[in-house]
Amino acid sequence: MKILFMCVANSARSQLAEGLAREIFPGAEIRSAGSHPGKLNPHAVTVMQEIGIDISHHFSKSTDQISPDFIARLDYVITLCAEEVCPVVISRAKKIHMPFTDPATREPLLESEALNKFRIARDSIQERLLQLKKEISTL
Repeated sequence: MKILFMCVANSARSQLAEGLAREIFPGAEIRSAGSHPGKLNPHAVTVMQEIGIDISHHFSKSTDQISPDFIARLDYVITLCAEEVCPVVISRAKKIHMPFTDPATREPLLESEALNKFRIARDSIQERLLQLKKEISTL
């Protein structure tokens, strides 16, 4: 199984989803990308380390950086945008939209508030991916 997670910056939500999906769907090929990639958010790394998943080696990338062969063989394209326009990739894969608010807010927050927003995003994405795994296993 091949899954591509997408959001705008590929710095928070899709990175969290990629890390979580690698645990939830062992053996699957998992990638993430964005339409306007930024930098991997350090809060994403921190909250994933809290649950024993290391995404510190991840980096933000555009959909152009994903191999055409991977895109051609995709099973699922999962978009995670809520308040912005999600990127689009041309593929025969099943498209699933899971809207989550971007925890990487531009407003200044205390460190603890910022981390809490990332924890909420991580846990919400994890819950939805576990639900997706159940749905896929019944097909």
